[in-house]
Amino acid sequence: MYKKILLTGVNGQVGHALQQAFSKHALAASVVSLDRSQLDLMNHDAIRRAVQTVKPDLIINPAAYTAVDKAESEPELAYAINAAAPQILAEEAAKIGASLIHFSTDYVYSGTKSGAYVEEDPTQPLSVYGKSKLAGEDAIRAVGTQHLIFRTSWVYGAYGKNFMKTILRLAAERDELRIVADQFGAPTSSLSIANAVLAAMGQWDDGLAGTYHLVNAGQTSWHGFAIAIVQEYNRIQLARNLPPLKVYPENIKAITTQEYPTPAVRPANSCLDCSKLARDFSVTLPDWCKALAVELMSY
Repeated sequence: MYKKILLTGVNGQVGHALQQAFSKHALAASVVSLDRSQLDLMNHDAIRRAVQTVKPDLIINPAAYTAVDKAESEPELAYAINAAAPQILAEEAAKIGASLIHFSTDYVYSGTKSGAYVEEDPTQPLSVYGKSKLAGEDAIRAVGTQHLIFRTSWVYGAYGKNFMKTILRLAAERDELRIVADQFGAPTSSLSIANAVLAAMGQWDDGLAGTYHLVNAGQTSWHGFAIAIVQEYNRIQLARNLPPLKVYPENIKAITTQEYPTPAVRPANSCLDCSKLARDFSVTLPDWCKALAVELMSY
């Protein structure tokens, strides 16, 4: 059991889910949870002070700059939060003998591989966001502190801003949706991430360190994800004797990436192989469809 954990970014999806999970778990005698107003990762001196004051034996850093398209026009901000801040956390952790858990992304890959990516595959990010997240990974490795880096993908949940909540909002307002169907990956719920991280922490010892893929099982396209969101939400609404969404699955039209241009280039294939996580930690995440049903039940 950890004596004290410093948890950043609790106003984000994964940070909030971890905070909730820790409140029901005995892995830590004390968890110091900080949101952006309490710890701004742009303020690097504040990061050092926070670690020196709390003196945790484990730092968990889900905080990140995640505005993928906006990062193209403000790379300095993306790098300050996604690269420089993790480096400082790693350096401060090393000074006090603490371990570090950090979260990265499928966007470190180009998306040109035909199958699911394994951790040893070459990285080739296409966007400023992806490059900044990879720089954060590399900085942590260079420091050499005991660490785990979890790469996730297509994160969503009942808390925060994400694709699921956007689809639910639009499906209540519009008669038709047009969603990209030629990008593939694993929608991964924040609740699944939190549960998997706690399970891995229970198995973590000094012999294990490095980078691991951590996503819900299975894969789909953004178009398939949108259809599943509407179908499952309507099923829950029917069971509760409540009205369904305005949009039905047949009114969710498939489009190509070219038909929906964005400032940042996304990988066409974001599928991640989680065999290493299962082998080293005996942790497997549920199928994305089952995880979606759980998230929607609490929405």
